[in-house]
Amino acid sequence: MAEEWDVRTRLVQADADSEEGAPLNTPLVLSTTFRAHPEGVGFSAEDMGEESPYFYARWSTPTVRTLERRLAELDGGEDALCFASGMAAITGLLLHLLGPGDHLVISDVCYAGAAEFVRGKLRRFGVEVSPVDTSDLAQVRAALRPNTRLVYIETPCNPILKLTDVEAVAALAHEAGARLAVDATLATPIGLRPIALGADFVIHSLTKYIGGHGDALGGVVVGRRTELAALRQDSLIHLGAVLSPFPAWLILRSLPTLPQRMASHAATAREVAAFLETHPRVHHVLYPGLDSHPQAELARRQLHNTSGMICFQAKDAPAVARRLAERLKVVKYAVSLGKPHSLIFYLPTEDMQRTSFQLPPELLERYRAWAGDGIFRLSIGLEAPKDLIRDLEQALAP
Repeated sequence: MAEEWDVRTRLVQADADSEEGAPLNTPLVLSTTFRAHPEGVGFSAEDMGEESPYFYARWSTPTVRTLERRLAELDGGEDALCFASGMAAITGLLLHLLGPGDHLVISDVCYAGAAEFVRGKLRRFGVEVSPVDTSDLAQVRAALRPNTRLVYIETPCNPILKLTDVEAVAALAHEAGARLAVDATLATPIGLRPIALGADFVIHSLTKYIGGHGDALGGVVVGRRTELAALRQDSLIHLGAVLSPFPAWLILRSLPTLPQRMASHAATAREVAAFLETHPRVHHVLYPGLDSHPQAELARRQLHNTSGMICFQAKDAPAVARRLAERLKVVKYAVSLGKPHSLIFYLPTEDMQRTSFQLPPELLERYRAWAGDGIFRLSIGLEAPKDLIRDLEQALAP
C-alpha cells in the first residue's frame, strides 16, 4: 500500500513504526564503533557485504544508512551513498569511474568546484576532458569517442539555468558505451527524476534544497546497488569523506517538508521573476518557470517543479550589485542557495571564466548570449512574495 502513497505521504510516514512505544522520528546514533563478532565483518572493508552488521562509522552508520535508503527511494534508484559534502560526492564518483586514458564529456557550465576539479586534478591524472554545451545534442554527439566512459551534466545548470534533455543525452551516452551522471541539485528529486529518464547516477548537494535549512553539509550519489557498493568500497571508505550522523539526522529531519518547500520556492520564484521582467533596470530574466525561458518547452516536459533559482541581467550591473548589497533588507547578499532565506549574488562573466573551463571563443560567445557580462543569481527562499518584491523594488530604485 505504501507504494501507492503520494511522495508527501511517503516522506512523512517513512519513520512510522506500528510497535507501541517506538519513536516517530529516526533516532540519532552517534557511535563511531559497533560491537563485533569473530564470525562477522573482518578488519578489512573489503569483507563488508550488503548484509554486514555495522562495524565502524567510516564504513556506515544506522543514521546515515537510513538517509541513504530514503534518498534512493525518493530518486527512484536502487541505492544511494552519502558523502560529507556535494563536492565530495562529485569527486568521489569521478575518481572512481575515470582513470588514465579515459574520456569525460562534461557540461561546459556547471558548479565551479566541479569545473575546477575536472580542469585541474582530473586532467593531471590522465583523464581526457571535453567541456561542451550539453543543451546542444549535436555537440554531445560530436564529443563522444570510443574511450568516453562518462557523460556528466548539470540541469538546470548553475548559474545560468540552461537545461539539458536528460533522456536524449542518456540515449547518446549509452549508444557510445558510456554512462550518464546528472547533477540535479537545483531541481531536487521533486523537480527531476533523472534515473527514470535513463541516467545511471544522480548527484545532489544535500547542503542545498534537500537539507533546506542552511545548517548541514552533505552530498549523495544515487544509482544501481552493485555500482554504489563498489563506490563505497573505493571512494567513500578509502578517501574518507564520510557523512557524519548528526548532519545526516538534520537532513532526515528536512525530508518530510521537501515537497512543500519546493512548491513554495517555485511559486514565489514565478512571482518574483515576473516582477523582474517588467522592471526598467532589469533585462534578460532567466527562470525555467517562465514562458520566456529559451527552453520553456523542455522545462514543461522534463521538470515537475521549476525550483527557486532566478538569474537576471541589469544595466550598470556592478553599481546595481553595490546598491543591492547596501539596501536589501529581506534578501541577503550572499552565496549558496536552497535555504529559507532569499540570497542574491552578482557573478561577472569574467569570474565565471576563471572558475570554470576557460572556454574557447565559440563557447564563450554562447555563454555570453545567456549571461552577458554578468548575471545576478537570486535564490528564492520561503519569505512572502510581496515582501521580496517590495524589497527588490526599493533596492533597485535609482
